[in-house]
Amino acid sequence: MRPLSITKKENEDLEKPANKSIYLKLRILTLFCIFGTGIGNSIAQETERLPFEKGKKYILGKVNVTGKISYNEMTVVTFAGLEKGQEITVPSEQISNAIKKLGKLGLFSDIDFYVQEVRGDTIDLELSIVELPKLNDVKINGVKKNKIEDLIKENSLTKGKIVNENLITTTRNYLESKYRKEGYYNTKVTVKTIPTDTTSNQVNMVVNINKGEKIKIASITFDGNEKFSDAKLRKAMKNTKQKNPIRVFKASKFIQSKYNEDLTKIVEKYKEKGYRDARIVSDTIWLNEKKQKLALKIKVEEGRKYYFGNIKFLGNSVYSDQVLSSLLSIKKGDTYNGVLLEKRIADKSKPDGEDITNLYQNNGYLFSQINAVEVKTEKDSIDFEIRVIEGPVAYFNKITVVGNDKTNDKVIYRELRTKPGEKYSKEDLVRTVREIGQLGFFDPEAIDPKFKNVDPTAGTVDIEYNLVEKGSSQIELQGGYGGGGFIGTLGLSFNNFSIKNIFKKEAYKPLPMGDGQKLALRLQASTFFRTYSFSFSEPWFGGKKPVSFSASISQSKQYLYSGSYSSIDKSRSFDITSASIGLAKRLTIPDDYFVLSGNLSFQYYNLNNYNTGLFKFGNGSSRNFGISVGLTRNNKAINPIYPTRGAEFSLTTKFSPPYSLINGIDYNALKNQADYKLKYTTSLPVNPNPDPGVNPPQVGDYVKLVNGYYEKVDNYQDADLDQAKYDQKRYNWLEYYKVKFRADAYTRLQGNLVLRSLTEFGFLGAYNSARDVVPFERFYVGGDGLANFSLDGREMIQLRGYPNQSLSSVNGGTIYNKFTLELRYPITLKAAASIYALTFLEAGASYDNFKNYNPFLLQRSAGFGVRVFMPAFGLLGIDFANGFDYIPGTTQKGGWQTHFIIGQQF
Repeated sequence: MRPLSITKKENEDLEKPANKSIYLKLRILTLFCIFGTGIGNSIAQETERLPFEKGKKYILGKVNVTGKISYNEMTVVTFAGLEKGQEITVPSEQISNAIKKLGKLGLFSDIDFYVQEVRGDTIDLELSIVELPKLNDVKINGVKKNKIEDLIKENSLTKGKIVNENLITTTRNYLESKYRKEGYYNTKVTVKTIPTDTTSNQVNMVVNINKGEKIKIASITFDGNEKFSDAKLRKAMKNTKQKNPIRVFKASKFIQSKYNEDLTKIVEKYKEKGYRDARIVSDTIWLNEKKQKLALKIKVEEGRKYYFGNIKFLGNSVYSDQVLSSLLSIKKGDTYNGVLLEKRIADKSKPDGEDITNLYQNNGYLFSQINAVEVKTEKDSIDFEIRVIEGPVAYFNKITVVGNDKTNDKVIYRELRTKPGEKYSKEDLVRTVREIGQLGFFDPEAIDPKFKNVDPTAGTVDIEYNLVEKGSSQIELQGGYGGGGFIGTLGLSFNNFSIKNIFKKEAYKPLPMGDGQKLALRLQASTFFRTYSFSFSEPWFGGKKPVSFSASISQSKQYLYSGSYSSIDKSRSFDITSASIGLAKRLTIPDDYFVLSGNLSFQYYNLNNYNTGLFKFGNGSSRNFGISVGLTRNNKAINPIYPTRGAEFSLTTKFSPPYSLINGIDYNALKNQADYKLKYTTSLPVNPNPDPGVNPPQVGDYVKLVNGYYEKVDNYQDADLDQAKYDQKRYNWLEYYKVKFRADAYTRLQGNLVLRSLTEFGFLGAYNSARDVVPFERFYVGGDGLANFSLDGREMIQLRGYPNQSLSSVNGGTIYNKFTLELRYPITLKAAASIYALTFLEAGASYDNFKNYNPFLLQRSAGFGVRVFMPAFGLLGIDFANGFDYIPGTTQKGGWQTHFIIGQQF
């Protein structure tokens, strides 16, 4: 057997160090063939001394495969494109092509052909190959243990994968790039492979990561800037910032791609102020002596300031010049602003922006094109032509949805605003994405409407909505120890339920799902209370119109409790039974973001020797029949967990029938009688007890008659006449009205940084002043805002930085207002878990009546927190807040408070 390109003597001399270069040359030439370098002549020169005729055609006999391989010999020969009996010339392109084909498989490190035997016109070849090793195990050093698994997945370092130079290089480059993006500009990564043993062709990979010190930017300076200061130009750079200890959301790390974007932002800053010719002349980046911080110097050329000249529209027939000029809102003589002009033509940052392109695309002109062209520059004035190509009107053709494995098609299709045969509208497309995201069954960040079969000739377009389904059911399982007793909660919420399939065995996977209905069961219990509740809602009652139906029932039993386990008295209890039913209809006027809702609710309160400061009767019952009407406008988009734009405004009122007008009871007379008999007044005979050890009653004191004398008592329960009977009469059926207003707006400041602005106001009133405001349905301000176990109609108003309910009187307030500013920034918005950080300013107060109402006298706080939303568990969060003002009735400020948020979004 002889090698294709080495003589016998040379083959024998390979053992000599001086002659090893001959063999290495052949190996290099052979490897070059893999990449198609056309080196046939070189091989021919090396093979001139072999005992076969150069250029002669032979019949291929055998191809014997040798080397350490795990593949079948015939499979390897077949992949090489060689076949017994074919004509072959040695050397030739046929040999080179065989090497190329095997090389492209990426399975072998060495590929060599040898002439094994020549028999007349028949030639046998030997194919010597070395198979690349496979990956057995990976070890990564230099990072935290909880990051290793993610890094292995990101680089696809799975067991059994072929280990070649490309894999090693790609892994090293990926890791170095990853950590450089995080500010570790000196990251060094080494990758080593270690054979496992001599029999199995496997290797272990060891990856050593040395991130080094995080490189930060010490300074950013400018040269050539006269119109803008360094500070203003640095502010224009959104992602490249010099070190500043008070900055929270933007680190001073250097990322080349982001830096390049920020250089463009600097030019845009000038263009916004009329400096059209501004440009970056040069930029310099260097490390300081310690090589731990960067310094950047950017040289700019500002140019002269320009103004808009004449602006002319060409090609527009659908809309007049006047309409387009009004939308453009740029007049002759205005300072040139290239960024503004681009946004008025097509605002790429806002899919629903008010620009000329959207004006056309919202009215069917999908194929329209609008371009602003400079046509004349004279001195400091620039004339423009806005050239419009309107194109034909387009219509939606085929609308499909993919990715909904659990949710039934009808639940999605009824929310679509893009209907087959209707005129194309970008606005309807954007609205459809919002509506699907608001369902809560799909990952809103992954909704992708793809354009299919766009046909300008036919004027049609197909839309395919690609969805990623996420878990919609939630489990609430909590346990805690508080107030001397254990509190446990079990809650099940099925947010994509199908009640029509509840009796179908095959639908339980594990539960009947897919019709968009919501079913919730909740049990909460402790040593001093227990609560059961059930609720159900159908968003499309009847299945044809967007009319939602909801119903709920609940039962609660509370024992008299004053803060410790030893104070619980189970012989004294307060039972509450509640039921409600409601309808809500989506309106079309003023627009279809409005919803009108109505609700009927009933609560039955039964008190058994349950005397507290809130209730003036300890035995008896009370009934609350309430009618609620609400008007809401909600255009928050697109993610219900993390809205980035839009707002929700709501005005709701809840009221009872005016019983005092129809029940024939004179509450003024009843009140005067109770007050007369209960309190010591000048109309009563002055007959105090002569005993000097007894304090004589004063006007307005509660009194009782003892041995013919009036004695002062501490409260009404000890008074002679039972005012509880009076309270029982006036609270037998609760009479009240309640008005609430809420405005919740979201503004995207930069990227995913969002500002939330919230305003709330509530008022509880009485029809008849003799009946007073009811002790139920009141507002309790302060703390985390969670209602806990209370079902007496009270509303817990969150105001962080103060203890729960501490900003209201013991009996609750009848008026409250609250204001919140909150900055939010997402850490991740993946379907498995959405996490965002926040910081906030908050202020609010509670008032007992209008006499005390002062909207500017507020308790203030500030703080920060984090929210985590997981589909299986709902929203979880924690806030740390500092209350700046005194708690009413105390000399203590709110101070630092920790609030845990569970199942409630703020």
